[in-house]
Amino acid sequence: MTNLVYKWVSTDQQSTARQDLVLAEAGIESSRVFKEEAGTSSRLHPLQRPEFGELLTYARPGDTVHLSEMFCLVRGNQHILEVLHRDQLSLRTHAGAVSAMDLTAPPPAHRRAAVHREVHAPDLATAGELQRELT
Repeated sequence: MTNLVYKWVSTDQQSTARQDLVLAEAGIESSRVFKEEAGTSSRLHPLQRPEFGELLTYARPGDTVHLSEMFCLVRGNQHILEVLHRDQLSLRTHAGAVSAMDLTAPPPAHRRAAVHREVHAPDLATAGELQRELT
């Protein structure tokens, strides 16, 4: 199992310094970092971003994708979670409202259908957008 790190900033005036700090404080050591070019449009769905596509190609079942915060994938997160779950990848964020949770883990069988679909889609989008606005 490999730790994979995904980093993204929406403008070329930003850096990944905060993301680096959050991941370092979490003790994430990665054999592979996928970092989008600065200024990769936030209008692009993450599945259309070059480095996230490379990450998905590189990843193997059992690997964990690490993000500093959910804002890196805020657009279209429900579809992303379905892709990661299908590929048997874990997703962990290390700061913000959903930090340290495996966001791709299925809920208990008795709650699977309702919880897995309803909680992740609107709640993660809202939490991610709020977190982005606060930072």
